[in-house]
Amino acid sequence: EVGEPFKEEKAVAKYLRFNCPTKSTNMMGHRVDYFIASKAVDCLLDSKWAKAKKGEEALFTTRESVVDYCNRLLKKQFFHRALKVMKMKPDKDIKKEKEKGKAESGKEEEKKSKKESGKDEKTKKEKEKKKDGEKEECKKDETPGTPKKKETKRKFKLEPHEDQVFLDGNEVYVWIYDPVHFKTFAMGLVLVIAVIAATLFPLWPAEMRVGVYYLSVGAGCFVASILLLAVARCILFLIIWLITGGRHHFWFLPNLTADVGFIDSFRPLYTHEYKGPKADSKKEEKSESKKQQKCDSEEKSDNEKKEEDDGKTEATRNSGTDGSGGERHSDTDSDRREDDRSQHSSGNGNDFEMITKEELEQQTDEEDCEEEEEEDTESRPSHEKS
Repeated sequence: EVGEPFKEEKAVAKYLRFNCPTKSTNMMGHRVDYFIASKAVDCLLDSKWAKAKKGEEALFTTRESVVDYCNRLLKKQFFHRALKVMKMKPDKDIKKEKEKGKAESGKEEEKKSKKESGKDEKTKKEKEKKKDGEKEECKKDETPGTPKKKETKRKFKLEPHEDQVFLDGNEVYVWIYDPVHFKTFAMGLVLVIAVIAATLFPLWPAEMRVGVYYLSVGAGCFVASILLLAVARCILFLIIWLITGGRHHFWFLPNLTADVGFIDSFRPLYTHEYKGPKADSKKEEKSESKKQQKCDSEEKSDNEKKEEDDGKTEATRNSGTDGSGGERHSDTDSDRREDDRSQHSSGNGNDFEMITKEELEQQTDEEDCEEEEEEDTESRPSHEKS
């Protein structure tokens, strides 16, 4: 026969019930809470009973002492030992999963064969890059502190164990002792007091009754205004949508009925979206205008570079002509032709122009005539002196 538990045992069991980590599951058609023996031992070793007081010895000094005390609690039916039984899948589900796996593997192999036959050297390089990236990711995952992938947990059920003994390890124990927590007791007490106070409303002082009346009216008006706003915004959206033929989507207070905070439900004030054929055309026009601007800027930069090069060549030529008058007469035909071309291009505003053979012949004839006239002018003063 098992006697009634002592106050100390009740206190230890209550501490263990609310501080030891527990999980819930089904057992024999009922919802139960269970804990693991090793965690219960650790919990009691960190409790106040593991610390010695003045003139007294500690109740829990080693893990063995905790196990002996938990055996006493088990005998007094605070909890009992249970057995984990893994749920086996039926044969039909196993066969279906195997068939699905085979079908998926066959499809993957076919896809791989098709891809390998149609791929070129570029695809091989991409594969190598992907492999390198995967290796780097694996290294990052292996580093400490990175979260690991969640493992699939197998389902199990609990059944009562034949040997009712407390053992330190991964054994499972189901709680029978279920005391009322202080928070739940306090909340229940407050609820009872509130109900009694509401029933005694006619006995309240006149000032308190008037204040409660105005508070209730204000709360009711606020709730009613929110409901009216929710209806009005839907009506406004429908009117604009019908008038514009579904092109304009205008929402007043779009987050009013969303799952957000009180302040966020009033922000933003409104949202507007245009969903029509012109939206796509505008996007295309913008993209084309951007492309044209880029092309124009590139052409301008090329023209500016060419003009700078031409200006440098003209400056060097002018400096050479200013240095001596004899060098002006010794210019070759090619230099004169280049000067004429640059002048012709600058006059028309273009950098380069095509010159026909007839124009070249006319220019050469004019240059020959100018040289003969210069020679005649030089020979005349010599004859006059003689």
